[in-house]
Amino acid sequence: MDFDFSPRTTALLDTLTSFMDEHVYPAEAVYDAQVAANADPHEQPQVMRDLQATARSLGLWNLFMTHGDRGAGLTNLEYAPLAEVLGRSMIGNEALNCSAPDTGNMEILAMYGTPEQQTQWLDPLLRCEIRSAFAMTEPDVASSDARNITSTITRDGDHYVLNGRKWYTSGILDPDCGLVIFMGKSDPSAAAYRQQSMILVPADAPGIEVLRDLPMFGYRDRLGHGDVRFTDVRVPVGNMLGAEGDGFAIAQGRLGPGRMHYAMRAIGMAERALQLMCERATTRVAFGAPLARRGVVREWIARSRMEIDQIRLLTFKAAWLMDTRGNAAARSEVAAIKVAAMETAHTVVNRAVQTFGAAGVSDDTVLSRLFAITRALQIADGPSEVHLRTMARIELAAYETAEVPA
Repeated sequence: MDFDFSPRTTALLDTLTSFMDEHVYPAEAVYDAQVAANADPHEQPQVMRDLQATARSLGLWNLFMTHGDRGAGLTNLEYAPLAEVLGRSMIGNEALNCSAPDTGNMEILAMYGTPEQQTQWLDPLLRCEIRSAFAMTEPDVASSDARNITSTITRDGDHYVLNGRKWYTSGILDPDCGLVIFMGKSDPSAAAYRQQSMILVPADAPGIEVLRDLPMFGYRDRLGHGDVRFTDVRVPVGNMLGAEGDGFAIAQGRLGPGRMHYAMRAIGMAERALQLMCERATTRVAFGAPLARRGVVREWIARSRMEIDQIRLLTFKAAWLMDTRGNAAARSEVAAIKVAAMETAHTVVNRAVQTFGAAGVSDDTVLSRLFAITRALQIADGPSEVHLRTMARIELAAYETAEVPA
């Protein structure tokens, strides 16, 4: 395994680091102020539009896209260190059009969309002319098991009719949202993993009702996390993504690279927290000496450095496996990084919060927001327990006989 950065990654890292230092970090407070001042808190603030224009001019655009010829043409391993740098800021990914749920939605459109679907939806998303949402999770069932999904996709002549309730439908409240990817059961009588389908739904289709905007630990995302009811929403049969029954397979294809992105962003969050912790420890005096001279704080810093470096290497390994052997060969490693990266990031952020004391739980720093998101991401995109179950099943396969239940 060779984790050396390619010449292109090295050049992009230099450009990206300068862009973050000169433009993104200084814009964080401006972004929050403009969102608060907007009549619609979900509207994209002008400072973000300015950041995106600058990013485009520097060639920092759609770096995540590894499928086809529409993206930057980077491998997963080449993109991984760039994703880490972006993860250091809550607005970094959006500035480069590399933010969820659009990244995952664009990837599956590139992988499974027809040429017509790609022209209608993928190309505008890549240009950031529209945004998108992903409607899978449901409030009344354990959606970590896709077999539980109760929303329906029913054929009616030249249309499909959609019914169901989804929540934490990220991105749907953005006024620029033009597309919702909806997952539901199209054939409840089929085999367990052929019952689900995904379909492309215009965000303004009649029958879509946003009931409320859901917070995460009290924080509300600008894109919004919608609690959404779909009532007799009609879409043409040509909007089916892939074939009927492909929904579960498409979801799996979406999640591999997406989990690598999340892991590297989490490492960036942890690095930002560690930096803040070190700065605080060297400047804050308690009981006659800087916090940095206290053994417990030094241990926090040392352990944070070890843990971040460990998870970075594991994530690079997962990215390398996806590139060289395919997503299926990297299943265990992808599951591992989703668990370990979020737990590591949350642990490091928690130490930083403790180092800051009262300021750590306020909104005066980014730490409280990082604390909330690193905890929430241990549930989102598949809870940690599901990934651990996958890893254990793969690990035990060589030891168990066919008679032992899964």
